[in-house]
Amino acid sequence: MVRKIKMGMVGGGEGAFIGEVHRMASRIDGQIDLVCGAFSSDPERSINSGRSLYLDEKRCYSDFNQMLTAEAKLPSSERMDFVAIVTPNHLHFPVAKAALEAGFHVLSDKPATYSLEEALALEKVVKQTDQLFGLTHTYTGYPMVKQAQALVASGRLGKVVKIIAEYHQGWLAASEDASSKQASWRIDPNRAGVSCCMGDIGVHAANLVEFVTGLHITELCSDLASVVNGRQLDDDGTVLMRFDNGARGTLMSSQIAVGEENNLTLRVYGELASLSWQQQEPNSLWLKQNNAPSHLYRTGVGDMATTAQAATRTPAGHPEGYLEAFANIYQDFAKQILAYERGQEVANPVPGVTDAIRGMAFIENAVAASQSETKWHPFETTKTPLKS
Repeated sequence: MVRKIKMGMVGGGEGAFIGEVHRMASRIDGQIDLVCGAFSSDPERSINSGRSLYLDEKRCYSDFNQMLTAEAKLPSSERMDFVAIVTPNHLHFPVAKAALEAGFHVLSDKPATYSLEEALALEKVVKQTDQLFGLTHTYTGYPMVKQAQALVASGRLGKVVKIIAEYHQGWLAASEDASSKQASWRIDPNRAGVSCCMGDIGVHAANLVEFVTGLHITELCSDLASVVNGRQLDDDGTVLMRFDNGARGTLMSSQIAVGEENNLTLRVYGELASLSWQQQEPNSLWLKQNNAPSHLYRTGVGDMATTAQAATRTPAGHPEGYLEAFANIYQDFAKQILAYERGQEVANPVPGVTDAIRGMAFIENAVAASQSETKWHPFETTKTPLKS
């Protein structure tokens, strides 16, 4: 790193959860400084949030448009380099579009947009502005996830034939759970989009499947449900998947699974071996075979893939978890920005606009398939599969 990267933030003000997670992750490696922000749609709360973070009062903005205009006028040595977007889904696209067109890079929370139509429009803006766009699919930042990706790519598993992904939580299991700030917008179609569960966590599982295996979903069959009475959006669902190499898969996701915390798991079965990884025990990756002992990979132990080694910070036995994985996304995006300034590309960029489109496509295809009597549906990425 030849200099620190300067970050602005939209969203993540007082009472928000994910904003502080982003800020902690950005600080871990000491490569990024938060220099400004528009932290709330309420101007007073936005400015007060910036003050509480000890920012320069002049750079605590009442709204994101004011922030973009003011920052663009500052000398390049002072103004922010990129914008972190940590708002509810309906604001992701307008903020990203405005930031990119103002000449700033963007790192957005997922899903990238409110709809697939917006994601396709975002791709055009990214190409037109030639700015960087990144997406915080956090779980791709874990060392053992990167090791799993490398093992699949090396052919260690042989041809992948079956994939099982699960992401279960229990925090929305009761109707009264929806009263919290974190829940209220996720179950509101005006702010979340067409899905709650699949849009919030199912999309992470789908991204993890494609990231690790290198395969793409080509068809799906879906059954989504609103288990808690009165909810307009799904809080539970199962998706059957077919992939471009002929493999089959199952993705199960729930936010009404009582007792579950953040139980994301991935199992990949090949013709020669299989892999198993759990987010709640992220430093372990199992490789299993029929006629040989199982092998346990542990973060920081022995020879690992280059990508896994680069994502590891501490000696073996010192657990690295969610914040460190999140920090790997921020660290890699900072490297992308510096490489961009030199006219170079990095070998392993963070998830980008292609992932944004596939994520929104997964959400909308899953919802459309669930609403249909037809069993299998093609995985549509060029236009929305939902009926108007």
